[in-house]
Formats: sequence, structure tokens, C-alpha cells
Amino acid sequence: MTEFLQQLINGLSLGAIYALIALGYTMVYGVLRFINFAHSDIFMVGAFAGYYLGHYLPAENLGCGLLILAGAMLICALLGMTIERLAYRPLRNRSKLNVLITAIGVSLLLENAGQFFFGAKSKAYPSLFPVHNFTSAGGIVLSSNQLAVFIVAILLLVGLQFIVLRTRIGTAMRAVSFNHIASSLVGINNDVVISFTFGLGSALAAAGGILYSVNYQAIDPLMGVLPGLKAFVAAVLGGIGNIPGAALGGLLLGVIETFVNGSRYSTYTDAIAFALLILILLFRPAGLLGKLQVEKV
Repeated sequence: MTEFLQQLINGLSLGAIYALIALGYTMVYGVLRFINFAHSDIFMVGAFAGYYLGHYLPAENLGCGLLILAGAMLICALLGMTIERLAYRPLRNRSKLNVLITAIGVSLLLENAGQFFFGAKSKAYPSLFPVHNFTSAGGIVLSSNQLAVFIVAILLLVGLQFIVLRTRIGTAMRAVSFNHIASSLVGINNDVVISFTFGLGSALAAAGGILYSVNYQAIDPLMGVLPGLKAFVAAVLGGIGNIPGAALGGLLLGVIETFVNGSRYSTYTDAIAFALLILILLFRPAGLLGKLQVEKV
């Protein structure tokens, strides 16, 4: 039982990070109906932003760690909005295939730019938060970094739900998601709403990048590829375009991956994640919390 609970905690910690990345995918899809494949590389940029900001502030300091987290989220929000303005907005009325190819191109651009500016070698990540292990009477260990993941993920998820459901910009986002033509007719500036959506999603990816890095202690310019793909699997698993679904999908994928990784089938951990995607697409294409929508032609 102790080993089960320990693996469950580890899985939920990893799943919370996947959930933060998946939320960015699902928000952009919900508004524009396309997958931003550059999102995983914004995750990488967020990790490096935290790495370099960490050189100017004291290590293992809670206040400074939160300041670095906020700074990285702001940097990636601006990056996401810039990418949307320069790369995606001119193609908004073009074929979805054009936008998809552009997203792949932006992803490759960020990866290669990362290798040029940051170097191709892996870097040791600084300890941004105070390091401490909490051990229960049963021997279950919860690290302070894992605790930071849980707290930050919950706060960001609650904040996101508040923005989407309780604010004017959130109402505008839901209106654009439902019908962008009708929303513009009632006075909503679609460009502002879409830009805000990209910024918000990119900020969540940055938070995921920092929390991932402080737990795994190493970063490189290609670090976002596999976590980004798994977060996409999580978004599809929960129901792409559904915010609670993305969070649920991330947590489930993290738990499944951790339990498989702790078994004799650990070699197939990544394969099982993508096999899960295939099964979901076969038997429940809309995801666990998604709903099938009939498209008129």
C-alpha cells in the first residue's frame, strides 16, 4: 500500500504538469479549432526563462521562486501573442492545413533557435523553491517541489476557470469559440480575444516548464517534444476543447505513466501513452468529458 500511494503521488505530480500543458492546447483548439504544435516549445522557452532569471535571484527562496515563475509566464505569454500575431493571424482565413504546417514550422524554428541561443547541451536546473522532504509515518515521501506542483497547478486551474466563466474576456472567449462571426457582429474584437487566449495558454505552458524542470533538474532545447506530445494525448483523452477534460486527462496520463514506469513494462512507457491515444480515438473520439459535435456541410 505504501508503494502504491507513493507511486500515486508521483503520478499526480507528473499529471499536474501534463495538465498545465494540455490546457494550452485545449484553449487554442476551443477558440480556433486547430492544434498549436509550437506549444510544446513554448514550454521549453519557459523552462529556460526560469533558468536564466534564476541566476539573478537567490536560490531556494519561496518568494523569489514565485517571482521567477511569474516572470517566465509573462515572457512566454508575450511570445505566444507574438507568434499568433506574426505567424497565425495572416493565415486565419486560409485552409487549416496551412495553419497546421505553419505551426510545425514555428515549432522547428523555436527548437533550432533554442539550440543556437541556449546551446545544445543539457543544463542543470537551479533549485528555485526551498528543498525539503515530508515523510509520513507510513514512509510516504512528498518533496517540496511536488507540493509546489500541486499548489501551483490547482491555483492556476481555479484561476483559469474563473477567467473563462466569470470575466468579460472569458465570456468573449466562449462567444468566439461558439461562433466567431456572430461574436464580431455583437462588438467583440476577435483579434484581441484570440491573442489573449494564446497568451494565457503560453503562460500555463511556461508554468509547466518550470515545475517540470525543478522536479527533473535538467533542461535542453528539445525537452518539450515528448512532454508536449504526451500533453496533447492528455488533451485528447480528456476531450480536446474541454478545460476540465484537459486537467483530468493530464492527471490520468501521469498516473498511468508512473505506474507503468514502476513495473516490469517500464521500457514501453511512452508506447503505452500513445496506444492510449489510439484507443481513445477508436472508441471515444470526443474524449472522456468531450461531446461529439455534428458539423453541417
